[in-house]
Amino acid sequence: MPITDAVRTILGHYESDNPGTKANLARILMQGQLGGTGKLVILPVDQGFEHGPARSFAPNPAAYDPHYHFQLAIDAGLSAYAAPLGMIEAGADRFAGQIPTILKMNSSNSLSTIKDQAVTATVADALRLGCSAIGFTIYPGSEYAFDQMEELRELAEEAKSCGLVVVLWSYPRGPMLDKQAETAFDICAYAAHMAALCGAHIIKVKPPTDKIGLEAARKSYEGIDGSTMAKRIAHVVQACFAGRRIVVFSGGESKGLDGLYEEIRGLRDGGANGSIIGRNTFQRPRDEALVMLQTIIDIYLNKA
Repeated sequence: MPITDAVRTILGHYESDNPGTKANLARILMQGQLGGTGKLVILPVDQGFEHGPARSFAPNPAAYDPHYHFQLAIDAGLSAYAAPLGMIEAGADRFAGQIPTILKMNSSNSLSTIKDQAVTATVADALRLGCSAIGFTIYPGSEYAFDQMEELRELAEEAKSCGLVVVLWSYPRGPMLDKQAETAFDICAYAAHMAALCGAHIIKVKPPTDKIGLEAARKSYEGIDGSTMAKRIAHVVQACFAGRRIVVFSGGESKGLDGLYEEIRGLRDGGANGSIIGRNTFQRPRDEALVMLQTIIDIYLNKA
């Protein structure tokens, strides 16, 4: 399929990247039902590391099987599938070439008391498994944030040199931030901007609330309208180099469909590049998940 004008424009924003990286970015942008539109819906399944198997998969036991997630992403016509090393390895051969994969390179777990993540895979693993991208998480605000950024610097340099895309989860947390501040309007925009400055191609942040989390930023935000989700999203997109970087938003904790669809419409209207939705997808029975994902895709296509 020829590259669309929308995708060609996005690729043009990545002026330093080699043809291999741009080809992999184009592969993600041209995949699935949203292919060619500049919009993305990605399935991430790293929650087993983060929360444990039962908390992640017991609501839908079929999801214990890594093949389930590959097939779900393919059948739903999604843009890509992201997971840690073991999950990708478990289906890399059977599903080779059917959907772009993102190898999640670091992970935390609920048994740890520190706000850090362990690096659990390599760029060589991503190449061996045919991945289009690596994924990485940083925690701006954590005592370990600078170490994470330095780990990312080395992995991103290697990945880009091999023609891979870099997807960065930027989740603020740490001693200065309470739970409310982690998704505050100003903090989400700050986290997204940091991800862009770190050289990410695709940035993942949480949808922002209307709260201000950093007192020092309050005066700056007096002239920025954050009264609706769409307006807050537009500001986060602006923080990603005035829209020159792809920014997608997480689905967060499981929620009702009406609330989820309303949120997705806010993302669309604010100019987000899309959604990366895990638990709200795989914790539902397969048939329900497929209907939900189709509705989300239709929202981004302005059909719902």
